[in-house]
Amino acid sequence: MKGKSLFIVMILAGLMLTSCHKTEPLEESSLEAADDAVLSEAIFDDAFLSLEVASSIASNLKKSATVIDTCPLVTVTFPGEDLWPVNVVINYGESCTRWDGVVCSGQIIITLSDLRSETGSERSLTFDNYYINGAKVEGTYTVTNLGTNENDNVVFSVVLAGGKITFPDDKTITREFDREREYIAGFNTWWNIWDDVCLITGSASGTNLNGTAYNLSVISALEWQAACRFLVGGSIQFDIDGIEPFVLDYGEGDCDATATVSRGDESREITLRYRHPKYSTGK
Repeated sequence: MKGKSLFIVMILAGLMLTSCHKTEPLEESSLEAADDAVLSEAIFDDAFLSLEVASSIASNLKKSATVIDTCPLVTVTFPGEDLWPVNVVINYGESCTRWDGVVCSGQIIITLSDLRSETGSERSLTFDNYYINGAKVEGTYTVTNLGTNENDNVVFSVVLAGGKITFPDDKTITREFDREREYIAGFNTWWNIWDDVCLITGSASGTNLNGTAYNLSVISALEWQAACRFLVGGSIQFDIDGIEPFVLDYGEGDCDATATVSRGDESREITLRYRHPKYSTGK
């Protein structure tokens, strides 16, 4: 009888151990955290694209000028007698709808210390009362040319400090990151940014819409293509207070508006957009 009891205890212990290591299914809080992250990624990558556009425009000018367009208005000024530094203001005015249907207002202010191709050159970007689809965007980007790596590709350090997205009800998402962008295509064709392709590595941290702290780690290099509205590849691991870690996967190079959230054997597809699904639907 004693041996039989011991056998039952061992079985129960094994079941308990299995239960402890069982992966929790994806709960709503994980999906909401993923929505917060993909919106932040889209908005701050959009700002990086603005930086690249400004750099391309500045490289073509030798004196102060305004590039006239319906949306936005881009002004380039040379504060000194030399070609560098250069100041660029991307002005969306009180409100204008871009070619991709995104509604913007306010200004993006950029300072370029030198050509982006020069090792050590630094570019900074800030926001002045800037809104995208009704959400206010704040923060400071600092982008530094680190030179070429072992693959002979140019690498940039990209640091975001004080990143913040504020919604109409005053709820916020905060974000800071320290990353590297390796250009694997298009870097030398400075006159055409739309063929640019980068691989992004590094980490990010901040707070979600509900105020919960998070840390994100790139586990497979994120692929950014200037010609695509959203990231097209790579994956990120989420480490969030009170939530079991999960992974956000952008796919393997398709220029689409979908990503997959997964934990263990369970996965869910989510839609990438420039609006948070909690506030409205749209682009």
